[in-house]
Amino acid sequence: MTTMLAARLVRPGEPLRLEEMEIPRPAPDEVLVQVRACGLCGTDLHLALEGTLTVDHTPITLGHEAAGVIAETGRNVSTVKEGDRIAIFPAISCGRCRYCAIGRESLCDASRIYGMDRDGALAEYIVIKDRSAIPMPDEIPFDVGAITTDSVATPFHALRTRGALRAGETVAVIGVGGLGSHAIQLARLMGASRVIAVDVNERVLARSRRLGADLAINPTETDPAPRIRKDLDIDGVDLALEFVGLPETVETAIRCLKKGGRAVIVGIGPARPTLPPLALFVGREQAVLGSFGMDRRDIEDLFTLIRTDRLELSDSITARYPLSLANQALQHLASKERDVVRVVVEPTSARQ
Repeated sequence: MTTMLAARLVRPGEPLRLEEMEIPRPAPDEVLVQVRACGLCGTDLHLALEGTLTVDHTPITLGHEAAGVIAETGRNVSTVKEGDRIAIFPAISCGRCRYCAIGRESLCDASRIYGMDRDGALAEYIVIKDRSAIPMPDEIPFDVGAITTDSVATPFHALRTRGALRAGETVAVIGVGGLGSHAIQLARLMGASRVIAVDVNERVLARSRRLGADLAINPTETDPAPRIRKDLDIDGVDLALEFVGLPETVETAIRCLKKGGRAVIVGIGPARPTLPPLALFVGREQAVLGSFGMDRRDIEDLFTLIRTDRLELSDSITARYPLSLANQALQHLASKERDVVRVVVEPTSARQ
């Protein structure tokens, strides 16, 4: 077989186009991966449906959250071999800059993202750099491995690397979609004493309680900051994670903090939030931190937690679709009437 199917973005707001293309050949430092699972996330909605994020060129194959099997290796590749099960690191790091040298691939000076800067994994095959291949234990299903690379690794990075969560601290999660849902689970796993979920969707808040949130707050009904202080009898939270990217949700995260608290902002948007009055903000020694993506070690450590049954993610897969229904999968994820954590597309070598 020399051709494959791929879901291609031609123009934002229009359906992805299912194309038959030549299977790409790996360069000396690349590998060809048969894609077994590709998760969809909010970034894909921004790219395909809204056009609020842009791609390097069109048409382009979307998909940056994937796992599969090595089908072919370039002649200089020695780190993986044909038949290996791998997950794909969502970004192409250079491996040479000062950040890559210390394991901070999220800050790579020359980072490029699959599905935005070059063809992604909403296809039967994808060519990736050999350093983008992360070995995946046999015990981890492809769909779970795929969503771990972003939907789980991103909040893990925010909690551990940027938020420096310590056992016994309190955590507020602002925005409980795919990232926020996993943040609740991970905060519990990492020893948070209490976790508060904040979201406008009542279905999502009910799910948050099932995942272990001690308090679930709808900000359209009550102001989260005083509610947290009153109901939990605390001065505020040690750590607030924001996954929405709106000025009002960033400001809510900051207002929920106690003295010395940290707000970690993961959500991305064009608007500019407002800091509290400096006398209050500085006097309380509060910190606002950005958190972008993940590092390779985040995914590797999560695989260890999953393989040893410390972290259970099978319920995170809300729905699975064949590649031929990629557009329906995007609409499912975008639906406001459904309780969605992650939607996964499962390409195969057989035509769907």
